[in-house]
Amino acid sequence: MSLSQEDIEKYFTRKDGTYLCARWGRPIAPVIFGVDEASLEVFKAALEAVVVLADHKMAETDPELGSNLMIFFCKDWDELAAVPHLDKLVPDLQILVKRLIKSDANQYRIFRFEEDGAIKAAFVFLRLDEHMANATADTIALSQATQTILLWSDTAFMDASPLGIVEDKAVLKPEIADIIRTAYDPTLPAVAQDKSHALRMAARLMVRQ
Repeated sequence: MSLSQEDIEKYFTRKDGTYLCARWGRPIAPVIFGVDEASLEVFKAALEAVVVLADHKMAETDPELGSNLMIFFCKDWDELAAVPHLDKLVPDLQILVKRLIKSDANQYRIFRFEEDGAIKAAFVFLRLDEHMANATADTIALSQATQTILLWSDTAFMDASPLGIVEDKAVLKPEIADIIRTAYDPTLPAVAQDKSHALRMAARLMVRQ
């Protein structure tokens, strides 16, 4: 069944009622800190799978930034303060760390944008709390790849995960996969702030199906 305009809108309508959808404007060049080699390969595979789904591109390096998708794993948020030069990449890092500790968060994402509003870079911070530690590496990897391929609403996945389980393996829910594919349609803008964008996405989904 096709997603309606209203179905799509909810994934990009923020708490304050504003609509914002943005995709990457440049190839994604990831680097991952704090995991072993086996987990690193799992993350790279998940990122590649989602990028292929979006018909986007990956790169070894970004000519301007070196790496434009940085994923940091830690056991305690205080560890972030010890990462060399991270305070230069993330303004007010100490304030952010205090906020994450106070809220008992286990993940946080920061996006940077091109002049036209497309995604330029993303920083992902993951704390291996009890909930995160009980999840498999491929589940965490696919979840984070999904949540960084687009600028979703801050409430998009509060009530339901973007993933499902098929034969004990984490997979993207079909509707989320459809949204990602459609958001990267070259006939659609890289960034949209009007809900008519969701109508255009729904129309394209209907044609595909």
